[in-house]
Order: sequence, then C-alpha cells, then structure tokens
Amino acid sequence: MSGVLRWGATLLAVSLLLSLIELGGEGTKKPSNIPPLSDLDDRRIADKPRQLQDDEGEPSTSFSFSSSAPSPQYLEVGFYRRKCPRAEGIVESTVNDLYSRNSSVAPALLRLLFHDCFIHGCDGSVLLDRINGSLSERDAIPNRTLKGFDAIDAIKSAVEAVCPATVSCADILVLAARDGLKLVGGPSYTVLTGRRDSVRSFYDEAQIQIPTPNDTYAKTLSSFASRGFTERETVALLGAHSIGKVHCRFFRDRLYDFAGTGEPDGSLDREMVEEMRAICGGDAAAAAAEEAGMEMGYCREGREVGFGSHYYWRLLEGRGILRADQQLTAGRTVRWVRAYAAGWEGERAFRADFAASQGQVRTRCSRILGS
Repeated sequence: MSGVLRWGATLLAVSLLLSLIELGGEGTKKPSNIPPLSDLDDRRIADKPRQLQDDEGEPSTSFSFSSSAPSPQYLEVGFYRRKCPRAEGIVESTVNDLYSRNSSVAPALLRLLFHDCFIHGCDGSVLLDRINGSLSERDAIPNRTLKGFDAIDAIKSAVEAVCPATVSCADILVLAARDGLKLVGGPSYTVLTGRRDSVRSFYDEAQIQIPTPNDTYAKTLSSFASRGFTERETVALLGAHSIGKVHCRFFRDRLYDFAGTGEPDGSLDREMVEEMRAICGGDAAAAAAEEAGMEMGYCREGREVGFGSHYYWRLLEGRGILRADQQLTAGRTVRWVRAYAAGWEGERAFRADFAASQGQVRTRCSRILGS
C-alpha cells in the first residue's frame, strides 16, 4: 500500500459501505454479558486512534488506500497552509451551510468518498464525467445512485474563488466527508492533504469491484482484504451504516422468499421483518415502494440519533437491514460486533477505530484540464 493516504477511516464506506446508502425507533435494550474489548484483542485501544509507522518511519494509519494517481511522496497535515491557508475553513463552512439546508448531504458525501477511494485510491476519479465519450465511474451500476456531486461542485467553486487551481477535488472530497461526519455526531480526525486528481476514470473496475448489499460474509471480507483491511477494520468501517437511508430494493428479497425458501431471512428478528414489510410492502407494492426506504440508525422523538455504535446493537438483535451487515454476526467478526456494542467502552473503541487515508488539480471536478 502506498504511503500515507489517510482519510481517517472515513469511509468508511463507506460502505460495503455504502454501495447503497442513499442519505442520511427507539432501540431495544443493549445486549448484555458482552466481554470487554481487552479480552478480544491483543492490542488494547487507547483513547486516541493508534498510529502506525511505515517503512520510512513516517506516521501512517491502517486505514489507507493505494492510489494510482501521482501524488507528493508524502501527504501532510496542512498541505495548503501556505498556498491556500483558508482552504480547510472554506470547505468546513460550506459543508455546514449545505447541511443546514439538507442534512442528507453528510451521509451522501461519506458514501461518495468510499466509492472514490475503493477504486484506485482517493483520487477524485468518481467525480469525473465521461471523457471523450468513454464511460466514467459514475456510469457503473453501483454508482448510479450516488449523490453529493452538486455539494462537491459548490465547495470547489467556493475554494476556487479564493485559491484558483490550487486545491484538488480529491482533497476537497476527503475534507468534506470528514466535516459532514462531524455534523452527524461522528468523530473528528486529522486529515492529511496533498492529493492530486486522477486524469482518468475507471468504469470497468467500479462496475465489478464495489461491494454489494447481498455479498456473502466471505466475499465482503475478501473485498476489503484486497485493499489491505483486517477483519476488525472492515467491521469498523461498516459502522458508517449507522447513518443514512437504504432503498427497499436492496433488501426486499430478505422479507418474503430469501434464497428460494419461501420464507424471510431466518437471521432477521421477526418484529424487524414486520417493520420492514410495513415500509416496503409485498410484491404487488414493489413498484410503488421503489423509492421507499428505511433509516439505518435509530430514531428518537422523530429525530435520527446519528453516527454511533447502535449499528452493532442492532446486528446482535437480528435487526440488520442489509444481509451483508447481518452476516457480520455469523462468523469470527462477531467478536468485533460484540466489542463495539459493549457500552461506553465499545462506543469509544468504535469511534477510535473509525477515525484511526502526480495528476492534476482540476478546476472543475467533473472534467480533466483541457477538456
């Protein structure tokens, strides 16, 4: 893996993160009798995300993606401090303004970041329109429901007005996802900057390599392992599913005829099945419910709780909306699910793990220079 492409664990997802999360009830009681985190890992988590050392002795992070885009030898904190000292402040203030008008921008940016970073690293390639008629990553099936492009354009315009042709779209996306995550209660973390924007898009890779909501346990782990993630890191990253909304079409098969059994998915809590059916309807209502969806997180008094370890409580209660999420309780990864669900210590561990990421600087994020 190349160097220090830290983007926090932002992702996160950032999902399977989020090959499906579009946006973004009172939870039952937390699972009890969960062993402490220290009994499950050979490295006890500190108050802050752990820092690793790469071969050159530079600080790095286990949450990183390799990238084919030319970049400085090392990314750094405050890369734009001299060239554009207001850059990060402009990104943050613009994200705050966008969020005040529509809170769904936060999970949308997080998902957008994940889909960018999962294919050839965090290089802004997912933002590109078609180049000379060639299909772009945005045309790939897993990316057709991505949102947040308008938000990135708005942020980029604000930055360009102050510092023309200076701040890359790739860095703007990484910073914006971090700032949006903070607004929904996620952890704050330091972002390294200095990326350059890719001069091409990678349609073929995006078409087949983005994880899907119905991937098996083995395939999910394999997808993330191919990017250098451990089981623990994969479980932490999927915690981004604690926010956002997922369309019924991504999980309707679990409600009526799972795997050809004529029955709902047996790993789902029966009350959860009824809740999901009430929102998504049966086959006759499928077309009408196409845009219906379920909130991934808990809501209290009509308001979404926000980012947090409640995602893991739900899995242990059989209330995981997506098959790929629920399967985390079926194998060795259940130990991390239990650890992150273990009260305050688990919440602290989850937040720490989640935050512990040459080309060109495009002036318009959807086009390469000269096009």
